[in-house]
Amino acid sequence: MAMKLKIKKGSTVQVIAGADKGKKGTVLEIVTSKMGVRVQGVRVQTHYSKQDGLQKKEGLIHYSNLKLVDGPAAKAPAKKTKAAASKKA
Repeated sequence: MAMKLKIKKGSTVQVIAGADKGKKGTVLEIVTSKMGVRVQGVRVQTHYSKQDGLQKKEGLIHYSNLKLVDGPAAKAPAKKTKAAASKKA
């Protein structure tokens, strides 16, 4: 069963363990079933396909090896209009 993680897509994280220790990047994808996170510029792997040739792709890093630096951009709260405010009162 997949767990709910505190790290969200778009947040900034720092690697705290492994070969890429100390690197920071933005979360591109979260795979909750494997507890894996794909971070931009971290654990870059080379992948070969017949159509596109050699490609560089980010690999998965385990959730426990990451530290949250900055969360995703928060959504701005909806502005209240005078009409909506007068209906409440």
